[in-house]
Amino acid sequence: MVERLTARALNRATLQRQLLTTRTRLSPLAVIEHLAGLQAQDPDPPYIGLWSRIDGFRIEDLTTLLEQRAVVRATLFRGTQHLVTADDYLWVRPLLQPMLDRWRKGGFGRQTAGVDLGELAEAARGALTGGRTLNRPELGRLLAERWPGCDPVALARSVQGLLPVVHPPPDGTWGRRGATPFALAEEWLGRALTAGTSMERLVLRYLAAFGPATVKDVQAWSGTTRLRAVVEELRPRLEVFAGENGEELFDLPDAPLPGPDTEVPVRFLAALDNVVLAHADRSRFMSDDRRPYVIVEPAVLVDGVVRALWGIERQKGTAVLTVKCFSPLGAREKEEVTGEGARLLRFAAGDAERHEIRFAPVDSD
Repeated sequence: MVERLTARALNRATLQRQLLTTRTRLSPLAVIEHLAGLQAQDPDPPYIGLWSRIDGFRIEDLTTLLEQRAVVRATLFRGTQHLVTADDYLWVRPLLQPMLDRWRKGGFGRQTAGVDLGELAEAARGALTGGRTLNRPELGRLLAERWPGCDPVALARSVQGLLPVVHPPPDGTWGRRGATPFALAEEWLGRALTAGTSMERLVLRYLAAFGPATVKDVQAWSGTTRLRAVVEELRPRLEVFAGENGEELFDLPDAPLPGPDTEVPVRFLAALDNVVLAHADRSRFMSDDRRPYVIVEPAVLVDGVVRALWGIERQKGTAVLTVKCFSPLGAREKEEVTGEGARLLRFAAGDAERHEIRFAPVDSD
C-alpha cells in the first residue's frame, strides 16, 4: 500500500529540507550547495534567502564567496539568474544546454532571425577571451557591429544561452545595481566544464532539496522536459508516495519526513525564493490565487504557508517594513511576524536611524 501524503505533510518535509524550520549552522557555501542554488534575478534576494536559513549569517559571508569565485551568478534553471557553487556550475551548465537553447529561441529567436548562432557564439567568445569582461550593453554594441540589423540587447542576451558565461562581482553583491558584466566561465573559474553528467544527478539533487515531488515538479524547477524516463530509471532507488489527488510523489530513501504538526516559525522569504517556485503544484505552500503575487513581491510564511507579502522602503532616516496580509493575522501570529520583521530590518537596513513595521491588507493603496 502506497503511503498518502497530505499537502501539510509535504509542506513540512520541504520546509525542513529548505532549512526553514530551524536556522542552520552550516556554512553559506554548504547551504547553497544543499539548495542546488539560489534564485538571483536581483543582487539582494540571495542574501535574504541565506539570512532566513543560516544562524548568524552576515552580508560579507556571501560577498566573500563571490569574490573568491567559490560561488558564481549565471543563467541556469528556467533560463533565470541563479547563484550556484562553482563546483556545481561546472556540471550543471552543460546539462542545461538543451533547455537554454529553447529559452534563447523563445526569448530572442525572432530578433536574431538570420544570424548564424555558431558565428554569434564565436564572436562573443572572441570578445571575452583573455580574461576580458564586458557588460551587457558593451557586448551588445560590439556584436551589433557585426550584425547591424539586429537588436543589440537580443544579441547580448542570446549569448547567455549560447555560451557558458558568468556575471562576476561586484555584480550580484549586496546593494549593487548596474549593467551586468559577462566573463567566460572557464576563464573566470580556471577550470573546464564537465560534460556528460547524467540528468539523474540533477533529479536526485532536486529531491534532496525540494522533495517529495512529482516529475512535473522537477521539470518546473529546472525548466527541462521529458524527465519521466529519467525518473523511471531511478524508480528502484526511490521511495514512492501518493499525493492527496493520487499523484505519484518521488523521494530519496530515508529522507526526513517530519510530522504535519511540526511547528514552523515565521519566515520572511527572499524575492522569487525557489521554495515557492520550485513545484508545478504549489498547493503545499499557497492557494492558486496567491501564486501571481509571489512572482512580484517576496512572501511571508506563517505556519509554513504564504500569508503575506513584504517590502522595505527608506523614508528619510527611517526604514519601513510593510507587511501586506492576505487575511488578518491572529494576535500571536502578528507578534511573531513583528519579531521576525524586526530582525529582518536589523539585517537588511541596519544603517537606518529608525525602524518601523506597518501592516496592511494586500492590494491596499
